[in-house]
Amino acid sequence: MGQIDAAIVQTNFQWLMFYPCLYFFSMWDAFKSLGGGKSHFSYLPFVFSGFFVTVGIMYSTKLKVFGFLLGPVWFPMLGVIPGLIIGFALKRILKTH
Repeated sequence: MGQIDAAIVQTNFQWLMFYPCLYFFSMWDAFKSLGGGKSHFSYLPFVFSGFFVTVGIMYSTKLKVFGFLLGPVWFPMLGVIPGLIIGFALKRILKTH
């Protein structure tokens, strides 16, 4: 509802920092269970996305995007983008060597 400051006050950051790891592990497990993950290093996009979302939680109370404070829910979601880019890039680099 746009009340970012109230959300920051109510947020339990210790629990919230654990959640991305669990979430991306669950996505990796579902991906693997449906037949994906047969190639080497196919887990890297999931690992790096979880990492960058967790780091995004740490900085979510201080960093602004285009002058707007997105808070502990919306700002960390932006971490998925560099996580996927780095994960797929490393997968490609490591696969060729």
